[in-house]
Amino acid sequence: MKTRISVDTGGTFTDVVVSDEAGRQWIGKALTTPERIFDGMRAAIDVVAEDLGTDTRSLLGTTDLLIYGTTRATNAVVTGNTAKTAFLTTRGFRDTLVLREGGKFDPHDYSQDYPDPYIPRRHTFEIDERIGAGGEVVTPLSEAQARAVLEQVRDRGFGAVAICLIWATVNPAHEIRLAALVEEILPGIPYTLSHRLIPIVREYRRASATAIDASLKPLMQRHLTEMEADLRAAGYAGEVLISTSMGGCQHVAELVERPIHTLKSGPAMAPVAGRAYRIIEGQPADVIVCDTGGTTFDVGLVRDGELVHTRDTWIGRRWIGHMVAMSTVDVRSIGAGGGSIAWIDAGGLLRVGPQSAGSVPGPACYGRGGDQPTVTDAALVLGFVDPDFFNGGRMALDVDAAHRVIGRLAAALGKTPDEAAAAVMTIANELMIKAIHEITVSEGLNPRDSVLVAGGGAAGLNIVAIARELGCDTVILPKMASALSASGMQFSDIVFEQTQSCVTLSGRFDTDGVNAALDRIGGELERFRRELKGAQGSESRIELSVEARYQSQVWELSTPLPVQRFAGPEDVEKLVEAFHNVHDRVYAVRDEGSQVECVNWKGQIAIRLAEPPQPNAAPPAARQAVPSGHREVYFATTGRAPVPIYRGGDLAPGASVAGPAIIEEPTTTIVVDPGAAARVSASGNYILSAAG
Repeated sequence: MKTRISVDTGGTFTDVVVSDEAGRQWIGKALTTPERIFDGMRAAIDVVAEDLGTDTRSLLGTTDLLIYGTTRATNAVVTGNTAKTAFLTTRGFRDTLVLREGGKFDPHDYSQDYPDPYIPRRHTFEIDERIGAGGEVVTPLSEAQARAVLEQVRDRGFGAVAICLIWATVNPAHEIRLAALVEEILPGIPYTLSHRLIPIVREYRRASATAIDASLKPLMQRHLTEMEADLRAAGYAGEVLISTSMGGCQHVAELVERPIHTLKSGPAMAPVAGRAYRIIEGQPADVIVCDTGGTTFDVGLVRDGELVHTRDTWIGRRWIGHMVAMSTVDVRSIGAGGGSIAWIDAGGLLRVGPQSAGSVPGPACYGRGGDQPTVTDAALVLGFVDPDFFNGGRMALDVDAAHRVIGRLAAALGKTPDEAAAAVMTIANELMIKAIHEITVSEGLNPRDSVLVAGGGAAGLNIVAIARELGCDTVILPKMASALSASGMQFSDIVFEQTQSCVTLSGRFDTDGVNAALDRIGGELERFRRELKGAQGSESRIELSVEARYQSQVWELSTPLPVQRFAGPEDVEKLVEAFHNVHDRVYAVRDEGSQVECVNWKGQIAIRLAEPPQPNAAPPAARQAVPSGHREVYFATTGRAPVPIYRGGDLAPGASVAGPAIIEEPTTTIVVDPGAAARVSASGNYILSAAG
């Protein structure tokens, strides 16, 4: 039996999904081991191997493809555990990273200092050189001064170098020469050149992406090569791919060179899964994808059946965080998950997150030394979770510890433990609803016209309550919900993107310049396809787009190109009309009197690895579900009372469950609130109706 394995390592759990040639899937879950990531991966694979009646080495021996996603890069940027990096830029532009784009998340809040730059100013070095906007050499590169700078970088023990010179996207000669000097003076030290990584206009974004990529290289090169070496030592001989923030996969060697693409690579796969499951279940083309893990709540979109990408990706809060500036699947993350800590602020108000108990020590109920109340502890106190069936019974929960920490919180609030636990769940719900509003209502999408796809180990605890608040009646909770991102990897493609800058107006369109930029993009995409190993003969598609705006606007919108190349004015008119349509969809405004300014041109190639998902079979015959027992459960609307408990393995396609009820899968729990209902589809997924 040939198998495919996908792995998603989160802040709390490592998820593994194994599929065979017939499309059957198995799931394994284990606590993440930050010290050596393969230990947690092996533990999760062990779970599946045990279910299949084999061992991990034998299972790896039958696997020909393994896809790996990780939060290691994101966590390193957030916590500042990246390499000591030197930032080299043109003289006079030392403060590019300091000033960012000049914005502030809350412009009237003077209680917070202006945020520190990604690379400290003392680690920034000016180079005597200057390229003009037309590519002309204004000031020649001073090699003597550059050598002196690099010798200083060497003597001060920097571990990486980021090089971002003004207008290097037009003429990269000085960046290329600096790279040669780095290799000569700093042999073995990784570096990143901005014109190779992200050749776009907008100086801060290019500089920020270059700095982040360079700072991640020592960490991610070591992490990815160590992970692959551990896999090989365990008996794996097949292909290894790494999931990327673009919603696809690439080989290890490519991401070692561009580790910035591993940022948010795990969460980016949840919308890929959402797109697949909406096809399988025959649901509308607009999907809100919610992934509730142990540390974060991630929300993304599928719009008109396609993934939504953005270049406005920040690590941290908008304006005060750090701009990634690479094209990524648009996923917004907040600190609200099963491990999020509940606490009382100075004003006596109950808060949840963003701090998380993580996997070490974890929630109090994990029995690993955690002493702070979390969302998981609250769910256990309310009776939502069976302490003897958590993770399929492989991980017993400490009920007394959960009652102790929630009881302490309840006493401080002057409430009963049930009321306090319900309040924790309610506040977590509100945080998640707010995050969904930001990516839907703020982007012109009505949640009432969408279907929800819910995933993550904690998703089933509150997704019905969230759907009701949003006005969404239908929720798809896949059988593989607790490993939604890992499941998405099973449907992902190999994706590569290339960008070129060519600024032009629709009224005086630079046809030759734009076509030359598109030719360069096409050449890079073809080179990637030609050099790709293990995917020869696979189906592929290429999509071209442009980042454009109305003249005098500040920000651009990504607009698909209606033509492959521009032959004359009629093709430009098609592009202008396409931009009007995109602008109207996002802002409900068409400014047909303004010219359209095109800034950055993009090409993306997607090479298919797996067969696309197929729609569900005919609906199965309805059947009444039989509970396996009853348990005392507390709902804020009905109080504490016995409710029926159903085991997922006992529910055949067509089975229906009316709330209030609890459905228990080995790796997730589904709370069917009073007045709601659930049914099992022909594919074995759960279709929840908030309205019953």
